[in-house]
Amino acid sequence: MATYFDPKSWSLAGAVDMGKRLLDPSWIDQWLGFTTSWADPVADLGSGTVTALMPDVLMTVLSEGILSRFGGQEISATLLEHDLTATLDSFKLRRRGAHFQSKTVLSNLVWDSHPFDTVTVVAHGVRLIPGVPTKVRVQQLDIEGTIGIGAMAEWVDAQNLDWRVRLDDRGHIVATHRTRKMRAVVDGQVYDNLLTLDIRRARWYGIRLPKRVIPAPALLLDDLPNRASISYAHRRGDVVKFRLELPEITGSFDLTQIRDAIIAGTTLIVF
Repeated sequence: MATYFDPKSWSLAGAVDMGKRLLDPSWIDQWLGFTTSWADPVADLGSGTVTALMPDVLMTVLSEGILSRFGGQEISATLLEHDLTATLDSFKLRRRGAHFQSKTVLSNLVWDSHPFDTVTVVAHGVRLIPGVPTKVRVQQLDIEGTIGIGAMAEWVDAQNLDWRVRLDDRGHIVATHRTRKMRAVVDGQVYDNLLTLDIRRARWYGIRLPKRVIPAPALLLDDLPNRASISYAHRRGDVVKFRLELPEITGSFDLTQIRDAIIAGTTLIVF
């Protein structure tokens, strides 16, 4: 039976004090022991009362441990089969009603080989579900960040679309059709999942086409991975600023692996 934390019983001072136990292997054994007792249908009320406090404490212990070990330094993680490395600039955890909210600020992020200049992730409705493995659920993720326009063009070009995309020497986005001998200088933006393109110049077999004969295409991005929604993505100089929203996400982690990774400064794994 899954057990959730009781926010009324949460105490920051008590939770931070409990954080000192993070490096103690016996603390992990105690956690696993509590987890076993939750699975026992005859566990008494006293044991259940004690274990109900643990997710609160664990959340604070992990956040304090991650920030202390990786704050201002490079952190690596595997999140739901995606690899990332970044500099952890900030990591804050706050209680919001019945659950927690976290805010993570990363710089020089590389996500599955794609580089981002900065990314800020706000996780709403964060809660832990004790068990083996321990589960973490997030009601919504708000992601804001910037990516270099060159990196964005390379990512689009790698999608194997009908158009090849590159950045020319003057910083213009140039799209070349793979088969129709058409070439265009374009710009684009996304608002509320609607992608619109602005065609600045276009040539077909080397012949310049008048703008009036080139319709400005628009595409509704309604089938994004993980039911993501793009609030906006627009160019500002040499970078693209964006904001994404993702609905509820669930992951799991092995508490011992996370503890060992924090101590050794190695990769954190959430699967």
